[in-house]
Amino acid sequence: MADNEQVSPGEKIVLRFSHVVADDTPKGWAARRFAALVHERTGGRVEVQVFPNSTLYKDGEEIDALRAGTVHFIAPTTSKISQMFPEWQLFDLPYAFESVEQVHRAVDGALGERLYRQLEAQGMKALAFWDNGFKQMTNNIRPLVWPGDFRGLKFRVQINSPLLEAQFRALGGETRPLLFNEVYAALAARIVDGQENTMSNTYSQQFYRVQRYMTVSNHGYMGYVVLTNAGFWKSLAPDIRRVLEEAMAEVTRLEREKALAMNRRDFEEMKKDDRLVIHVQTEEERAAWRQALEPVYREFATRVGPEPLALLEELRRPS
Repeated sequence: MADNEQVSPGEKIVLRFSHVVADDTPKGWAARRFAALVHERTGGRVEVQVFPNSTLYKDGEEIDALRAGTVHFIAPTTSKISQMFPEWQLFDLPYAFESVEQVHRAVDGALGERLYRQLEAQGMKALAFWDNGFKQMTNNIRPLVWPGDFRGLKFRVQINSPLLEAQFRALGGETRPLLFNEVYAALAARIVDGQENTMSNTYSQQFYRVQRYMTVSNHGYMGYVVLTNAGFWKSLAPDIRRVLEEAMAEVTRLEREKALAMNRRDFEEMKKDDRLVIHVQTEEERAAWRQALEPVYREFATRVGPEPLALLEELRRPS
């Protein structure tokens, strides 16, 4: 392995990886691990600079920056991609997936191949699919046990996500689209009453400190697609590309394990806060939520399309 100090500035390749969450999250950890592996395996010839917490680009800016070539790697949620590619809204359908294993079978199989081809047609290349985890509901007003408990409450939703807005409307709530880095302040100032997120995001961003109630509902899944610019990718020397691919594959395997562990760890930490009242959804309550959310499926079935929904249904069948 070459010594980094022996690499001249002209030979060094500096790549930028932008994301919007904290370092101590599944995505934050994976981005830093990827950068470390690439540095190690290229002897410092390639440096991946990681910019967490929206320090480089905010929600809604990352994809444009990637297409413009001003950043080399991003890892947006599937919700962010769905504004350009409606079939990706499938991941936001409430209760679409029953386990992360089912998600992995989807993205690593025919459904993933179909969705990734759409990205390539628009000049983006998918390098990996990273887990965040299942989402839970939090709010400041009352426990969210039955659909009627949402009535009159205002929830933050991701920007440009009509399906998630429809989800809260179906439950009786109101919505306000906000950038991820605006959520804490909006919760603290009572601009919104609540939000949905994974355990790791709710903990790392301290949302739970300005929320009174949490419902462990696992009603939706949040994952990230690691993207690069297809033209940039093709311009890389084959040996550099191979190192990046191998490092990404290794990190992805580890990230999926890390996401599960982090969400469990962060849930246990939040349980220690006596100010947070936690309710775990029962099967009866889950059935009521699903029934209330059925109109969302009907409304968005034509937008997602029959082929992706058929592939999803295939995954649900007992093997």
